[in-house]
Amino acid sequence: MRKVIDLQMEFWKKDISDIKFDLRSRDEIPKLLIGLQYIFITPEVRDEVLKVLSDIVPQKKREAGRPGMNLWKILVLGTIRVNGNCDYDKVHELANNHRTLRLILGHDETDTDSLYALQTVKDNVSLLTPQMLDEVNQIVIQTGQKLAMGKNDSTLKASCDSFVVKTDVHYPTDSNLLYDAMRKMITAIAIICSEIGVTQWRQSHHNVLKVKALLRNIQKLKLSTSKDDATKVQREAIIVEAHENYIQVCHGLTERVIETITILREMGFVSPSQDLRLTAIEDYIGHARRQIDQIRRRVILGEKIPHSEKVFSIFEPHTEWISKGKAGVPQELGLRVCVLKDQNGFILHHRVMHKQTDDKVAVTMVQEAKDKFPGLISCSFDKGFYTPYNRDQLGEIIENVILPKKGKLSAKDKEIEHNEEFIKSRHQHSSVESAINALENHGLDRCLDHGLHGFERYVALAVVARNIQLLGHLIQQKELKREKRRRAA
Repeated sequence: MRKVIDLQMEFWKKDISDIKFDLRSRDEIPKLLIGLQYIFITPEVRDEVLKVLSDIVPQKKREAGRPGMNLWKILVLGTIRVNGNCDYDKVHELANNHRTLRLILGHDETDTDSLYALQTVKDNVSLLTPQMLDEVNQIVIQTGQKLAMGKNDSTLKASCDSFVVKTDVHYPTDSNLLYDAMRKMITAIAIICSEIGVTQWRQSHHNVLKVKALLRNIQKLKLSTSKDDATKVQREAIIVEAHENYIQVCHGLTERVIETITILREMGFVSPSQDLRLTAIEDYIGHARRQIDQIRRRVILGEKIPHSEKVFSIFEPHTEWISKGKAGVPQELGLRVCVLKDQNGFILHHRVMHKQTDDKVAVTMVQEAKDKFPGLISCSFDKGFYTPYNRDQLGEIIENVILPKKGKLSAKDKEIEHNEEFIKSRHQHSSVESAINALENHGLDRCLDHGLHGFERYVALAVVARNIQLLGHLIQQKELKREKRRRAA
């Protein structure tokens, strides 16, 4: 049975409430661990958080099966991974060798036998869900607001903005995306054939190298810059011929893979796990066919491929090509994430914007944040969120809407935007950029998880970890002030 938390400490272990930190440390790990310690030693907060996390294990399985990692450890390792901008290898190293982290996990300094396996860390952290983390985030924020504002003050003034979280992909071209699909399908079908005893793909490595050589040849070819039209035509013909050879070879290999899959299934020797892998290969076949078609249309037929038909990664198909007009950043590959923060720096709400722009999420962001935190009375935006509909709808949800209008201002608009409260909030709006920068420095520069669900979980975990870090920072500063007063006394 999986334990929620091990509250019964062995007599030789150090209680989590007794752990001491370097209060002058500016690193993110002590701040995060101080925040986690406060959650643990505050029973009402701890119970709420662990009640939410208990949904990791289905009700029917809670009293059966092998004991898994307890839920407290999952939360600690998940937050340390994203807040420290670590991959799983680094989390594995920290979990086994970082003294203070191991104390927070419930281990004694002399406990050298209770070590974590890398796969155990991966499997357990991936059990967290975006919905679960969103509930934990609300509990953390409410706890932090009591410390920052006091119990009697619940008025929240927010700022809202979006940024791009990159996916872990390479720069896409139709030719190298085709190579990705070919490499994966050929390698995977060769492994299955080897397991069954079929020798049809014994030269799979040679086939992959052949496709790669054709790709490299294409990548070396550039359009001629000569002023001679004949030279330009000649170079274009060479480029077209190279692409024709490339897609011809890829098409032939794709048809061979399809034929092999048909034969393997007709033979009846395919196990259920192998059949699942064949289904994954069929997905790669679909990617290969699309890229072959687009290369033919673009290079040979001279068509312009519509943006809506393009895929920018076969491994992370949810990746979008985003151009926000930033200086020196012509495009970013990933998804937009919208965040809404309060005056204390806590991220009240976030949203992964899949095929959405800022003006499509403004009302939803504020409404959902208002439902979670009724004390929200004000929110500021930049011009990218403006539409007349948004301004009207937001005015019905909150008291003060700081939403500057695009284009020329009417007399009424000037009166609104020259208001003292509006100007003050506009000047303070840039604080949301600081919050975004902090998120990017603590995990959200690039998403290391796979799939859209993994992306949403990674973003939600980064937001929770950042808010716990802010909670720890508040406690750290309060302790420093107490220490300063004691010294002065």
